[in-house]
Amino acid sequence: MRVTMMAAAGLALLTAGGAQAEVVDAQPNGFEVKHEVVANAPAATVWNVLVQPSKWWASSHTWSGSAANLSLAPASGGCFCERLPSGGSVLHMTTVNATPGTRLVLSGALGPLQSSGATGALTVLLAEKDGKTTVTVTYDVGGYVKGGLDKWAGPVDGMIGQQVAGLKAAVEGK
Repeated sequence: MRVTMMAAAGLALLTAGGAQAEVVDAQPNGFEVKHEVVANAPAATVWNVLVQPSKWWASSHTWSGSAANLSLAPASGGCFCERLPSGGSVLHMTTVNATPGTRLVLSGALGPLQSSGATGALTVLLAEKDGKTTVTVTYDVGGYVKGGLDKWAGPVDGMIGQQVAGLKAAVEGK
């Protein structure tokens, strides 16, 4: 990514929004991070924004420098992709499960992890109650990275937290 992942910035954004964030586990061969927020909108609204990452993903965490270049095909085999100004492209992740209004599971490695032996599952669960939607995002990563994946857990947690905060803000029109 153009900008180094910054855990502190992402965590600060989440703390300000009352979100829950944690590195669930971190080992040399993998880690899990988890974030949870409540969006003041029904699940269908959250889903409609979720599948448009150009509306909520931070431009600082793209290869092109602009979230406007991101797209997501919410169907099995679909691409979470990015167009590059040079005419190139990046496949960030592949959709493996898309259940509108309920669940989105993507498989792959984000950012600098793409050039390692690591891969992961990014799962977004939506649970609506009383017109509000709890958004739970987990990213489970495993494989090989020189020096150990446990050292990536904090920075990745911060980056995922920044995206979850961006999703909540976009859903709520902030």
